[in-house]
Amino acid sequence: MSEQEPEAVVTATEKFGTVALVGRPNAGKSTLMNRWLEEKLAIVSDKPQTTRHRLMGILTEPRGQVVFYDTPGIHKPQHKMNRRMLKSAREALSDADVVCLIHDVSQAFGTGDKYLLEWVSEVDTPRLALLNKVDLVRDKTKLLPRIEIFAQTGAFAEIIPISASTGDGAGRALDAVFARLEPGPPLYDPELLTVHPERFLVCERIREKVLEQTRDELPFSTAVVIDAWIEEPGSDLVRICASILAERPGQKKILVGAGGQQIKAIGIAARQDLEAYLEKRVFLELNVRVERDWRENERILSELDRAPFGVG
Repeated sequence: MSEQEPEAVVTATEKFGTVALVGRPNAGKSTLMNRWLEEKLAIVSDKPQTTRHRLMGILTEPRGQVVFYDTPGIHKPQHKMNRRMLKSAREALSDADVVCLIHDVSQAFGTGDKYLLEWVSEVDTPRLALLNKVDLVRDKTKLLPRIEIFAQTGAFAEIIPISASTGDGAGRALDAVFARLEPGPPLYDPELLTVHPERFLVCERIREKVLEQTRDELPFSTAVVIDAWIEEPGSDLVRICASILAERPGQKKILVGAGGQQIKAIGIAARQDLEAYLEKRVFLELNVRVERDWRENERILSELDRAPFGVG
């Protein structure tokens, strides 16, 4: 009789579960996940719709393992790309063991917030309301009416004021997450931060620099793809050739800038960030490629959707 593999032993305090972070654009979902992971995994920008895919982050502690899903902000879709983003957020919601609704208390409560609140309230899983950006509210008594809005739904196990940027309340919120997970062994290696391939994360970091260096509507019309990635044996140098997609020749002109100064600034900032991330010297070549109406192009959107999973 062949020997059987020993079964995983789960301690009384060891837990495992998946957690969806949902909210409107710019609510602070990515900042919160980075805070909990104590690593910069998700790119962060003050521009809405920075997150386009369901980004997975893995936190392993002595008390258990949590898989976070950082989701695209809930908004009214105007393109096929936006509809795919909303689909990704909905799938994360249905897959999660716990749902965290991240709400920006520094902004007025509007119809979009009401829609999201009703949407999350229909989910049959434990829900937490994390009222973010309390550091931007000088008079804390103004938080009370907002807390009451969430309390009246009766949908949330806890309503916790937090600041993802300063860390205030983030520890309490993480404790609330763990409190609602079921006992179970870790699914992933404790050293693993994410399952996304390095090339996808490099594209994201380059796109972050595009967001930082450009303005107005241009960031929504851009994407980044890797054209070439060369690592020479015995060398700490990686050569990366990437293209920034634009929808119009006019957008390309803005991205390149007068005398190529804009694309140069993006490249310098991206290279410095990538060298710190990859812990290697980086030779980065950036090009701007016009793909008309790529946000409506099924082929391009499918390629971008496969990138987080390393599928070519």
